[in-house]
Amino acid sequence: MKFNKWTLGLAAVGAVSLTSVAQAEEKMMLGSQAAAGLTSTTISGYVDTSVHWNVGNQKGAASPSTPVSANPNWGSADLDRQDGFNLNVIQLSLSKALDESEWASGYRADLWFGPDANIIGTGSSLSGDVGRENSDFAIRQAYVALRTPIGNGIDWKLGVFDTIVGYETIEDGNNPNYTRSLGFGTEPTTHTGLLGTYRFCDSLSASAGIADSFGPTINGRATQNAGGESYKTYMGSVALTAPSDWGWVAGSSLYLGSIVGFDAAAPGTLQHRDHYYGGVTLATPVAGLKVGAAVDYSHIRHIQSAGVDNSYAYGLYASLQATEKLSLHGRAEYVRTQSGTGGNLPDRSEATFTAQYDLWKNVISRAELRWDHSENNAFTVNGGLAKNTYLAALNIIYKF
Repeated sequence: MKFNKWTLGLAAVGAVSLTSVAQAEEKMMLGSQAAAGLTSTTISGYVDTSVHWNVGNQKGAASPSTPVSANPNWGSADLDRQDGFNLNVIQLSLSKALDESEWASGYRADLWFGPDANIIGTGSSLSGDVGRENSDFAIRQAYVALRTPIGNGIDWKLGVFDTIVGYETIEDGNNPNYTRSLGFGTEPTTHTGLLGTYRFCDSLSASAGIADSFGPTINGRATQNAGGESYKTYMGSVALTAPSDWGWVAGSSLYLGSIVGFDAAAPGTLQHRDHYYGGVTLATPVAGLKVGAAVDYSHIRHIQSAGVDNSYAYGLYASLQATEKLSLHGRAEYVRTQSGTGGNLPDRSEATFTAQYDLWKNVISRAELRWDHSENNAFTVNGGLAKNTYLAALNIIYKF
């Protein structure tokens, strides 16, 4: 370590110790490195609230044989939100994004607080209450991000990360509609594993990964027999984006993905699951108008009982940016489930209309109307069974 002439002079007369000066400078250097790390960390998140009016005083989704909530629609089927004012969730995010360097590194941690944290299902295998914590706290994502300079660079995520399939995300505010789609209810949500993404060019990228299980339990293993070797889950996806010189089609995207693996289940209850997803978003010649479509196919094989379940979900989307602050969003869906263990479930459909108006800065404010229909009397309304339910909701989210 080099010392300046003033330090050497003071040391010569015994006023200071070179050892103490070296230690002090080392602490200052380490402190500056830590400060640089903190400076590059971004703190963000949101507070998600809602008001629900379930028209007809319905008592919740229920079926004489199988609960409709088997395919949950977060924000509509959750019984805790029926007819009242709600805190949905608070998300606190700490992150450092990858920079442009060849060996870039970063991280992300998304923490959930509030009622929705109880249904996210990421509670670790050591929590004592796998899949539902009942503590109003959950880890949504927590991963280390790395880049290796191979070709254009491979970006890696190691840890807990959101699933790679689906038209909608787990966050209310990042979706065109407030309530979740029926297709979302058939998809996995979270995985613990390793995911790599490679961008061939601006129009083409691909991802591939391996995880402990189909999810969402953190560190959850899938074993067929007690103490047996665990099974893994594999995933892959391809994303295509229309280049800027394609006229009004520019920005349109096609996404294909699949996940094949096992549930994080106790011995004797193992399930093999295959999920295939295809989604497209198209720009149109009409200014501000985009349309989309999504298809989910889920195949579940119950290994012990040899039963097979198949689920097909088809969704159509439309979004119109009417003015600078006003946007309109519509969704229509149809789901069919064939169960080899308990008979076919009733076909379901839904239609949702959402109007969003950005009145306040950093605030998402929107009103939504939703209609759900079942082919048999699958809903409990006023103490009786009905084929239809209706929801009017207000969703207010502050992002920071």
